[in-house]
Amino acid sequence: MSLRPASLDLIFKAYDIRGVYPDQLDESIAERVGGAFVIFTEARHVLVGRDARPSSEPLVAAFTHGATTAGADVIDLGLASTDLVYFASGDLDAPAAMFTASHNPAEYNGIKLCRAGAAPVGEQTGLTEIRALVADGHLVGGGRRGEVTHQDLLPAFVRHVRSFVDVNALAGQRIVADTANGLGGLVVPAVFDGLPVSVELLYGELDGTFPNHPADPIQPENLVDLQRAVRDRGADVGLAFDGDADRVFLVDDAAEPLSGSLTTSIVAASTLRGLPADAPLPDRTIVHNLICSKAVPEIVRELGGTPVRTRVGHSFIKAVMAETGARFGGEHSGHYYFRDNYRADSGIIAALVVLETLARSETPLSTLRRPYERYVQSGEINQRVRDPAAVLAAVATAYAGVSQDRLDGLTVDHGAWWFNLRLSNTEPLLRLNVEAPDADACRAHATEVLTLVAREAD
Repeated sequence: MSLRPASLDLIFKAYDIRGVYPDQLDESIAERVGGAFVIFTEARHVLVGRDARPSSEPLVAAFTHGATTAGADVIDLGLASTDLVYFASGDLDAPAAMFTASHNPAEYNGIKLCRAGAAPVGEQTGLTEIRALVADGHLVGGGRRGEVTHQDLLPAFVRHVRSFVDVNALAGQRIVADTANGLGGLVVPAVFDGLPVSVELLYGELDGTFPNHPADPIQPENLVDLQRAVRDRGADVGLAFDGDADRVFLVDDAAEPLSGSLTTSIVAASTLRGLPADAPLPDRTIVHNLICSKAVPEIVRELGGTPVRTRVGHSFIKAVMAETGARFGGEHSGHYYFRDNYRADSGIIAALVVLETLARSETPLSTLRRPYERYVQSGEINQRVRDPAAVLAAVATAYAGVSQDRLDGLTVDHGAWWFNLRLSNTEPLLRLNVEAPDADACRAHATEVLTLVAREAD
């Protein structure tokens, strides 16, 4: 039986499958995705991991049934963070599916897919073909039913994560980690267990109903408990993870948050320092998306690196990292990608790199951050409009005399300040990011662009 295209349009996004359970995403769709994924990848083995949402277990069971019916063996990783699943895909050289809706509320669920080696599956790299197979519904078995086995890769993942730093250099640090009842509650204690640091966990119990606060650390209100704990405990660093623990945001010793751009700059600098002058170009290449602060490419160049600017989204970052051989890539949204992590993102690896940098600097994070913090950003401002493409074109015309590019939406660079305005992949929204030399200028220029958007939208 075929499915109505409109129902699939709701859940097939640019980078993953995501929707409300069971109204939009249910077991029947998950089963079809399992079969379609096997047909698309021609895989003999498929890995499956899940977060702690109540709906994840039945969705995994349905996906597994579809995949085994199509003839693939399934290795069930059980409860896992998304970066653990990416590691497994790279380590075992097999395609994988992670069931999670990341930072979305508990009523949502979703599927993140990757090919063997953690290669991304997005709209332009296979998700469209998988959607077509799911819509058609005529999935053919592979002649044999696959088998299901279970494997615990958490110990191997912990060893892999620790390999990115000298763990002995971390000695004496006091850390508070808010895992928001997400999968960080599984991964963070395992990574820090036995290390010479003090770690206090907030909301470490795995509970996919997220009873304490949403697992969305990019929203300032979700950092309040972590900031209070950092102040009360006199901690050196606070770490805030999202629901599937592939993203991390940091809070310094003064309980002030670090933006994703600032963390990208610190990790990029750590990656570049100590490289020999004749280091090959890939070792010196750092990828960043176009809404990262202009400080990121500035710092990379100052340290002898080569910055490469990309579109927003993990599939674009990973593709450019594969093309260039870049060692590291960062996004303002808190995703950090490492070449030696199969070019996949990992919040816990990024956290360890910052902690090692902090320990070696022998200065508090509130001091360490200052040279990297050169401009003020607005954060992403969403504006709902009836015809986003038309409004985008009108704004481009209004700034016709200013430097522009269309790598992803519209970027207008005035020199002293710049903005990016781009279409949402899923909603009739325009997303605005503004950066300026100071807070007053940032607010004024954001108001200027939003006023223009509102006028053109009428």
